[in-house]
Amino acid sequence: MKSGFFSLRTNGLASAILIGTLAATAAVAQAPPPSTSTPGLEPETPYTNKLPTASAHWGFFRGGWEGGGTRIFDGDTGKMVGQLSTTRWSDITLDPTRKAYYVSETIWTKINRGTRQDFIAVYDPSTLNLVTEIPMPGRLIIGAMNNNFHISDDGKTAFVYNFSPASSVNVVDLEKKKMAQVVELPGCASFVPVAGVGFSALCSDGTIATANLTGKAPVITHTQPFFNAAEDPIFDSYVYDRAKKMAVFVTYTGLVRTATLGATPQVSDAWSLQAAAGLRPGDTKPLDINWFPGGRQMTALHRKTGMLYVLMHRGEYWTQKEDGEELWVVDLANRKIVKRVPLKHKGSNINVTQDDKPLLFMAADGGTVIVMDLATYEQKHELERAGGGVIHTFDGL
Repeated sequence: MKSGFFSLRTNGLASAILIGTLAATAAVAQAPPPSTSTPGLEPETPYTNKLPTASAHWGFFRGGWEGGGTRIFDGDTGKMVGQLSTTRWSDITLDPTRKAYYVSETIWTKINRGTRQDFIAVYDPSTLNLVTEIPMPGRLIIGAMNNNFHISDDGKTAFVYNFSPASSVNVVDLEKKKMAQVVELPGCASFVPVAGVGFSALCSDGTIATANLTGKAPVITHTQPFFNAAEDPIFDSYVYDRAKKMAVFVTYTGLVRTATLGATPQVSDAWSLQAAAGLRPGDTKPLDINWFPGGRQMTALHRKTGMLYVLMHRGEYWTQKEDGEELWVVDLANRKIVKRVPLKHKGSNINVTQDDKPLLFMAADGGTVIVMDLATYEQKHELERAGGGVIHTFDGL
């Protein structure tokens, strides 16, 4: 009984408190809303933050296969400064004149179906706002490749790889914001722009094709074959020095060639990365373990010093997709390996900044990006979830 009596009194007190609370709430509800002109209250105004002045130490990191966006990080501070919209089926490139960022992409009106649209999206480098879209008749539906989309040295022309059904390149006038022409390029891909000429691409017959666009109609020429695409292919993510018009090719077995591009490209003889390190050259024999280049974007070039950086791993031939466990530093002019850097994290993609105090960016497992000081080869930052895809830096023009 005492227990029940205590419960009853408690419930009665709670009811009284509840009634008092409801009355107070009603009083508040009946009070007039505060005036929007109350002194001290400022109306909210929308605004867009602006990025700081771009630094040579900025890195542009694509998300992984399913990760959207391209994140922009400052390699000095390790802080993210912005993000560009890049879907899976898109390629990004940086204007050498730094006037805009460009994304070549394909979308559908119903996400994965409906009306297909191919275009170049142009973004303001200060606000990352979309400036305009330039429609195209088509493009290769693939993303995160670093030699499928380029801007000319003067920033006036875009080149976009296409495949519908034969290989071709869309040439887009960025000043007039419209298509200029489509250049057929059967059996070729992985191209780079060549100032004063047009562009050059690798071909499945072992040649370099050059599209000369200086006349009324494109003129396509080929070098003599210098590699065998079936036996020892060249990595499609080769690097290019725009100022010297020099491309650097590395094959699956570790052979290095350079080519001076122009109306008539000149290709050097081949030499072995492994032999330059005092090891036996790589070969195509099954189950023969050696050091081989590997990864997705497995080479980077510092233009001013002529140093080539290559991700290397231990394995056998046809392990070209394996991540690198060492970073080899190659003096191209003297054909020597000047340093082998063991990596704490295996890397798949690398790129370097083009200033006098270069940094190396490396995509590792789980979307982590490693920032390395190339003066000391010490790790400066470990950026979590920064992006596991292709890495872009500003060109050294």
